[in-house]
Amino acid sequence: MATRFSINDAPSVIPIFPLPGALLLPRGRLPLNIFEPRYLVMVDDAMKAEHRLIGMIQPSGDGATRGCKKLFDIGCAGRITTLSETDDGRYLIGLSGVSRFRVVQEIEGFAPYRQAQVQWDEFALDTKTPREDCEDFNREAFLAVVERYFQAKSLDTDWDAFGKASEETIVNALCMICPFTEQEKQVLLEAEDLSARRKTLDTLLTIDAAGDEGSGGLQ
Repeated sequence: MATRFSINDAPSVIPIFPLPGALLLPRGRLPLNIFEPRYLVMVDDAMKAEHRLIGMIQPSGDGATRGCKKLFDIGCAGRITTLSETDDGRYLIGLSGVSRFRVVQEIEGFAPYRQAQVQWDEFALDTKTPREDCEDFNREAFLAVVERYFQAKSLDTDWDAFGKASEETIVNALCMICPFTEQEKQVLLEAEDLSARRKTLDTLLTIDAAGDEGSGGLQ
């Protein structure tokens, strides 16, 4: 999928989908249930474009702009790679993360959904194969932290699949599925590279698990 997206050919204006708590990362996959009329139109319009991109971004909770919630500066664009329509008119889509972007400004237009002028240059490495920090990555120790967190949160997963997955797959999946706060998810999104994201994730997992244990969350 990365071979079908080039920073040099990336559009300067994209539709954006503000969604609190939703995190998409490069090479990650995000399923979405689309039912609001304005976002149904957004999907229709995105499917007509060659790039089929939608920019996922979180509202910052820091005031409003023209009656709309203010956004964080950085989001991640995903390409629509799967789409099905339900009998009641909803779209079930799958986004494949391609690159982060920085919002320059929102664009006013006739579309019912929000659009933004964006810059891609500072995230050029997002479309490249990640350099995994294997020398610094202790998989066994990291998975022990993950297991402790899942026990504290009463969560379950396929540990065999987790153990066989690549470092990036593990880190991205955890960043996207764990019930972190919106601010914590934004910090994970904005991490410079895979190593920084993994270290931040490790810290968040450790702190959250310890907090739950201290409050009696772990039985």
